[in-house]
Amino acid sequence: MAESDQPNDPVTVAVELERLRGTLEAGFARVDGSLALLVQRSDQTDKQLADHESRLDALERARWPVASIGAVTASAGLMIAVWELVRR
Repeated sequence: MAESDQPNDPVTVAVELERLRGTLEAGFARVDGSLALLVQRSDQTDKQLADHESRLDALERARWPVASIGAVTASAGLMIAVWELVRR
């Protein structure tokens, strides 16, 4: 058996550590890429949520007069009906 084939040989250990380092760097690069994608998607989701909230607020502001108009119309109808009954 040659001296460099031994598991505790400094050259073998250095080569294995370099391989391990390369594997870790590649893994971290993939994780960093995945995290960057998640952050981008999160930002897009936040923008969509803010847009939906502003649109919902606009719809709610535009809706309140409908109930008021309905109440005024119903009151006017009731007053006309009462006036017709009283007139007879």
